[in-house]
Amino acid sequence: FTRVLHPRVGRHDEPPGNVVAVGRSVIVPANGSLPNIVLSPRAFGRIRRALERERFDVLHLHEPMTPAICVATLMLARTPLVGTFHASGELGWMRFCAPVWGFLADRLDYRIAVSERARVSQERWLPAEYHVIPNGVLVPDRAPAGEREHRIVFAGRQEARKGLQILLSAWPEIHRRSGLRLTIAGADPLAVRLLLARQRVPDAGIDVVGFLSQDDLTATLLGAKALIAPSLGQESFGMVLTRAFACALPVVASDIPGYREVLDATASVAVPPRDGRALADAICELVADEPRRVRLGEAARVIAVERYSWPEIGRRLEAIYEGVTGLERGAARAA
Repeated sequence: FTRVLHPRVGRHDEPPGNVVAVGRSVIVPANGSLPNIVLSPRAFGRIRRALERERFDVLHLHEPMTPAICVATLMLARTPLVGTFHASGELGWMRFCAPVWGFLADRLDYRIAVSERARVSQERWLPAEYHVIPNGVLVPDRAPAGEREHRIVFAGRQEARKGLQILLSAWPEIHRRSGLRLTIAGADPLAVRLLLARQRVPDAGIDVVGFLSQDDLTATLLGAKALIAPSLGQESFGMVLTRAFACALPVVASDIPGYREVLDATASVAVPPRDGRALADAICELVADEPRRVRLGEAARVIAVERYSWPEIGRRLEAIYEGVTGLERGAARAA
């Protein structure tokens, strides 16, 4: 791994040394989320020059049908290509993309889907053979399941599909019954304050910390008693769940298709989506039974290490790179 072709990081900051900035991104609503996508035609020339300069042996594209970085790379690259597909659901944007540039997917030498649900969704639009390889997760060296602060964590953007509004509507009852504190990470603080005001929920016991670095998020998860993921749908893989598992943190999450491949009864509690009362009951019962909570946290850690740790995922990807390039370990330059 040598370079990342990526939107420029921030408005003024210089990108890290291994990032080749190919253009500024814009937010484009898609699949219930707000992804950042580079749409500038100027990115095409930057990508072409980067490919000529770097001379990669293999290119790994994430969401290969997304303009402009991945689509331009599919058009320009003359090297083995691996594609990972993350999205699932109806994928309404493919009604436009598939007829116009869907043929470029035939240039992929190997297709990966991050979950069975993502595989089924992609096969609907781009029929081919897909191999399911989940997202890797950072696993801290140490993560004791016990001796945690009396608080829970929500980690995610303030998007309706993430279900923060469901958690907040249930929060006064949760706080009254358990005395817990709630840390809200990843969501814009102003958006959270507006949501609290709109739902007329007092902010007692709530800490809104905004976007966190990877290290700070890990520290936050390592100190909490549970992660709460009340998503409503349109999830293809429970990345936030595996991140909690790696920190020996049990999860209370919505029982939705995108989470079912990750949720495990030995490490998590599933509740019906949109059911604030069931969510409150599950959280309060979990934190009231510390031995059970610790058992679930310890089991979660084992699952993360065995199924989702980067050393394991990395070995599988390395074998794929060797297969498509014919080069042995250490000989290839990847992007």
